[in-house]
Amino acid sequence: MIQAINFNAIKPLDGVAQLNKSSSPTPAETIKGFSSYLSDALDGVAAQEKNVEALNGQFQLGQVNIEQVMIASEQALLSLQLTTQVRNKVIEAYQEIMRTQI
Repeated sequence: MIQAINFNAIKPLDGVAQLNKSSSPTPAETIKGFSSYLSDALDGVAAQEKNVEALNGQFQLGQVNIEQVMIASEQALLSLQLTTQVRNKVIEAYQEIMRTQI
């Protein structure tokens, strides 16, 4: 069964929420918010990978259907691909900054 996405559960980033306040955040606060967001995202990808492994084991024992395993596997694959693309963009941005002449 495919679950509907609950858009009300999506929360803004800490750094973005702080930008809406009257005082602007320091660069250290912004970096801390971004790094915690990335850490949470990577933990989520790792949790999806573990879920797929658990479902594979349950499938081998005949406890779950192949559809459940395939859906979880595709979700984990898409999350991993998204993480890889974000990493590539961050590296590309860093390289562009390093090429900038002062």
